[in-house]
Amino acid sequence: MNSQQQSKSSTGTTVTGAGTTTEIVLPGLVEPDGLLVRRRPTPAPAAGQALVRVEASGVSFAEQGMRRGRYPGQPKFPFVPGYDLVGVVAAVGAGVDPALVGTRVAAMTKIGGWSTHAVLAADGLVPVPAGVGAAEAETVVVNGLTAWGMLHRRAKVRRGQTVLVHGANGGVGTVLIQLARHAGVRVIGVASPRHHDALRAAGVEPVDYADLDALVARVRELAPGGVDAVFDNIGGQTVLRSWQLLAPGGTLVSYAIASSSHDKRALLPLFFALLGRLTLWNVLPNGRRAGFYDVWHGKRVSPARFRARMRQDLSAVLGLLADGVLTAEIAASFPLTEASAAMRLAESHTVRGKVVLVP
Repeated sequence: MNSQQQSKSSTGTTVTGAGTTTEIVLPGLVEPDGLLVRRRPTPAPAAGQALVRVEASGVSFAEQGMRRGRYPGQPKFPFVPGYDLVGVVAAVGAGVDPALVGTRVAAMTKIGGWSTHAVLAADGLVPVPAGVGAAEAETVVVNGLTAWGMLHRRAKVRRGQTVLVHGANGGVGTVLIQLARHAGVRVIGVASPRHHDALRAAGVEPVDYADLDALVARVRELAPGGVDAVFDNIGGQTVLRSWQLLAPGGTLVSYAIASSSHDKRALLPLFFALLGRLTLWNVLPNGRRAGFYDVWHGKRVSPARFRARMRQDLSAVLGLLADGVLTAEIAASFPLTEASAAMRLAESHTVRGKVVLVP
């Protein structure tokens, strides 16, 4: 990883005596080794904001897509990646309760999490329950919000139903299968055979992802009447077969297009083609539903409602983690300055759970 010094903060004001912020910069379309380390004065929070000393951030599919310029809505290069974080409030701006200082909190950021400090809107912070470590909490921030929203808000699963989870060994998948099992739902999980023993231990019936036709045949053996919901992060032909595996009244929830990661074609046409297909399926008179799940849905239309829903859902997930219902699946932890190695490991798809950066 390269190192780049920046002597002056480009935004905000500096906290007197607060020292230096170290952050990881994604400068453009680079390999993981092209990430930069940048240092700048630590900014002070403005009105309604809080300065968070970051304890953990994660490497997710989003950062992997952004590195390739293949994540919808990503900012222009250069920028600091980091979709979510957990940390301790170090200072607050005007209008924010001073009692928040010293509280461990979790937050979704979309970008900016790969840093030692982050200035965030105070009303977007969710307290982490006592006894839950920063790295453990980090595994269920964006992954937990995504899994909870897809399972309970979009698919509205019920006890006794059967669901199919693609990428059952991934960051979202490992949380999703636990939430589903806690809800009394039968889970068929798609993953590499090297993860099957761990899935069985979690109460999941594993299926190999390597051969799509064999996958479909095996799921039909396990659920002859079809599954009640499919959670698909692959796209392409997989999402078509996922639709065909639904039982009457079932729900297909697409939430990523992992199959396009190495596609040379422009991303937006592929994304809009997927949305068009899902929209068409959703209006067919067969009782099945389909849609794309975006964890940020509703933020622009109703920011206050979005933040209230986010706080409610994340508090629920963190509560389950504190109660021992959920187990944090940490694939590996790396120092912040070793983000290149962390990204390489995450992109290898050889580990189960989430790769975490610890500043």
